[in-house]
Amino acid sequence: MTAALTVYSGTFMRYALAVQPKNYLLFACHFLNFGAQLTQGYRWTGYWHYGGREKALEEMRRAKSGDVEGVGKEVLGKGKEVLGDVKEKVLK
Repeated sequence: MTAALTVYSGTFMRYALAVQPKNYLLFACHFLNFGAQLTQGYRWTGYWHYGGREKALEEMRRAKSGDVEGVGKEVLGKGKEVLGDVKEKVLK
């Protein structure tokens, strides 16, 4: 469906400008839909072909097995990193 909508939006962007008078509102709608469909396609590809699914399954397995401590340490580490960045920006 994503591929079909990407092709559809890409095609009708051109026709929105080919008619007389040019329909810029229709062009903008198709342009935004084209971008949204490309984003969805990118997310789908990342999940199914570039390790996103395995990562999600691993996180679910760790959560079910009670390895919440490991996940908590990762979150805490990222939180401390973000907090450090915020402190730097605020104190400048």
